Amino acid sequence: MSRKIPEKWQSSVKAAKATQVAFDLDERFQMHIRREALESGLSPSDRIREILGLPVNKRPKRPRLTVSLSGEDYQALAEKYGLDASQQLEIKRKLMEDLVIHVDKEQQ
Repeated sequence: MSRKIPEKWQSSVKAAKATQVAFDLDERFQMHIRREALESGLSPSDRIREILGLPVNKRPKRPRLTVSLSGEDYQALAEKYGLDASQQLEIKRKLMEDLVIHVDKEQQ
């Protein structure tokens, strides 16, 4: 019995069939491609696609930095900021302040 994929999921079918390929290149090559990507406003993956002559997806509308935080990370950050670990939005606000301060110091 074959089930039809709902229309709203059709656009995800191609992505689901894609295979991620990892490259074990010398660090010098990795850094060069990452630097090119950063300078071009692209992800390293999109820069590799450009180099290979493949189509590149449109840039995300809201490019952002990400970090994964565990429960232990939230606890450590809560202690650092004098907050409760459950105050995740306030912790995020404090993290953003720290990142801005870091960049401002580096650029002086």
